[in-house]
Order: sequence, then structure tokens, then C-alpha cells
Amino acid sequence: MFKQSDIFILLAVTISFIVSAYLWFAGQQEEGLFTAIWVPSILCFGIYFKLMAIKGAK
Repeated sequence: MFKQSDIFILLAVTISFIVSAYLWFAGQQEEGLFTAIWVPSILCFGIYFKLMAIKGAK
């Protein structure tokens, strides 16, 4: 169901989210917010590459 690339994207999102939450609760709010911005960015890149792969397969 999931390709290896999908798993890597989801792993990167999960790691980014965990690091962001850790930084936020460790008292480094600005660094936590900066890292939290990575989550939607990584998801958008993953969706883009997935759509390009689907389009290329047609």
C-alpha cells in the first residue's frame, strides 16, 4: 500500500513534529515554531512528488 518513498516522507514529518514539540516544551519557542513550519512543507513536497509520479505513470 505504501511505497518506500511514502514511508520516508511520513518519517521525516514525524521526526520534524517531535523535534518541534520538544523544542517548544524545552523553552525554545522560536526554534520550535521554525521547526513546526517544516511539517506542512515536507507534506506538500511529498504530495507534489506523488502527483508527479502518478502523472508520469499515465
